[in-house]
Amino acid sequence: MRRPLVLAAAAALFLTLLGSVYTVSETDQVILTQFGRPVGGVIKAPGLHMKVPFIQTVHRFDKRWLEFDGDANEIPTRDKKYIWVDTYARWRIADPLRFFQAVRDERGGQSRLDDIVDGETRNAVASFDLIEVVRSSNREFQITEELAGIGSAEAMVKVTTGRSKIAQIILDKAARITPEFGIELVDVRLKRINYVDTVQQKVFERMISERKRIAERSRSEGQGRAAEIRGQKERDMLSASSAGYKTAQELKGAADAQATTIYARAYGKDPDLYQFLKSMETLNASLDEKATLILSTDSELLKYLKAPGGR
Repeated sequence: MRRPLVLAAAAALFLTLLGSVYTVSETDQVILTQFGRPVGGVIKAPGLHMKVPFIQTVHRFDKRWLEFDGDANEIPTRDKKYIWVDTYARWRIADPLRFFQAVRDERGGQSRLDDIVDGETRNAVASFDLIEVVRSSNREFQITEELAGIGSAEAMVKVTTGRSKIAQIILDKAARITPEFGIELVDVRLKRINYVDTVQQKVFERMISERKRIAERSRSEGQGRAAEIRGQKERDMLSASSAGYKTAQELKGAADAQATTIYARAYGKDPDLYQFLKSMETLNASLDEKATLILSTDSELLKYLKAPGGR
């Protein structure tokens, strides 16, 4: 009987000692609550600490900078352009006691930040035109053919505030509210801006229409250039053909003249022989084995057939 009692007492003592100590890491800050109410101050020193077992509860809060990633919201700009705006921020728990009393934990802090940052973002975006929200400077655009067709006038409007300053306005206003909840807000950024679906579809349609127009113009210019090249080719071919025909006729004329000269010299030396040869050439060209030739008695060809030698 005595030994079980001793073991039970030892176990109870161990649990009591275990419940009376806790550790604080370098990244944590702690507050203690007793029956749900905070007691003592904020404990930030890392190491081993004591508390009343079974009565006091340890609540840990991160010392480090935390990330807030808000949901995209549909917001109208001052010039009535509906856009989706997605924000993110960096924050930390600056006053754990107030933070615990106001929002209890990090999930509650994220929810409260969502209300504050999104609300200030909506107010800021609605106070400026779209060009102010999407641009941060007046850097000159290179006006491309596509931009000239779908919005160069809007793109060239000078901004007076710009996206970075609008984000700073959101941060300044939100950072004045968050200390009420023990939160320090250090940075707010506009992560993404996009048109709502209906407006985005109209923008895409404009872009498609403009590119079709540019494509049609390019095709028309290409067809005109092709016709010009084909016309030049035809002209070059006619020119080459004319030059070749001229050269051929010149050569043919020169050959005919030379042949005439030769014929003339041959005829001058022996007219009878020349006449005989020409007659034979004529007969050779006109007759074959099956041909029948009918000549008159006074034909020049007949005399060569009747009297060999032409006499």
